[in-house]
Amino acid sequence: MQKLFKWRIIWALIPLTIGIGAWSSWNWWQRSSAPSQPLETANATQVQFRVPPGTASQQIGKQLEAEGLIRSSQAWNLWAKWLHWRNPNGGFQAGTYQISPSQSLEEVANKIWHGQVVQQSFTIPEGWSLRQMAAYFEQQGYFPASEFLNAASQIKRDRFSWLPADIPHLEGYLYPDTYKIGIGSITPTQVVNQMLQRFEQVALPLYEQGKDRTDFDLKQWVTLASIVEKEAVIPEERSQIAGVFVKRLQKGYTLGSDPTVEYALNLRQTADQPLTYAQVNTPSPYNTYRNPGLPPTPIASPGIASLKAALDPESTPYLYFVARYDGSHVFSRTLAEHNAAQAAIRKQRQKG
Repeated sequence: MQKLFKWRIIWALIPLTIGIGAWSSWNWWQRSSAPSQPLETANATQVQFRVPPGTASQQIGKQLEAEGLIRSSQAWNLWAKWLHWRNPNGGFQAGTYQISPSQSLEEVANKIWHGQVVQQSFTIPEGWSLRQMAAYFEQQGYFPASEFLNAASQIKRDRFSWLPADIPHLEGYLYPDTYKIGIGSITPTQVVNQMLQRFEQVALPLYEQGKDRTDFDLKQWVTLASIVEKEAVIPEERSQIAGVFVKRLQKGYTLGSDPTVEYALNLRQTADQPLTYAQVNTPSPYNTYRNPGLPPTPIASPGIASLKAALDPESTPYLYFVARYDGSHVFSRTLAEHNAAQAAIRKQRQKG
């Protein structure tokens, strides 16, 4: 009976001992990971902390301790081991992080473990060409324009097998949208891959679902959509403009699209400085006044509305259109009607 009573006491003390040990460890942990400065001061301080690729977890802890963002690198190492035990396939991720000394060690570790990096955004409008994108990234200070153009000339079919086989660059396939990317880690290759992935997510399924309704292959579809993107200003006209181009292609007419000439000559006409006769007649594979059919590649990055219009063009009696100066167009059935419309618009312009 005495032995039984003794063992009962021992078993009763075990939870108490464990509880005391856990309390002591937690108390030490709280002291080790508590902010090193008053809360009101810590909250006002936001530090950008960079983790270079390949940095070991112990080195991250030492860095954090040295910068006053955690109290104890030893506590960091214990927490890192627990994270690895809980998720053996995980790990601390490289990048730039916004960290406040008021954050607990657990919050800091989880932020870096889950890769919650500081992000910056960039926006590529619909209808931009690779040259425009390159100039934008250089102006923003991300990287030189030449580096972006070089990255956009690498056709990675091993990763993006859907890319057409006969393209010299990625014009048209870098989807226009707003993107987020980690600060301090932005490279031309990352940007190009991210934009190709968005095309793959948004545009490619649209084509796959509707390709039985069109005779265009992927490159022809994107090329037509890029011309529609550059021609259309009023959304309601996109499908009609696409219909005119499709009808001209079917009849073997040249497309006669100004934006293709502008792309070839790397210029942009205005109402005060329209294309000249000499420019329109300048030889180029992209000059759709001189060459029948579609140009060799897209001339810009089309958005979803133009892609849809090129996939489902409106059945139209018109073969011509000319731009007014309010963004709309006059559509004509015959060349005589078209010439008359052009003359009327020029006359209105001279009066105005």
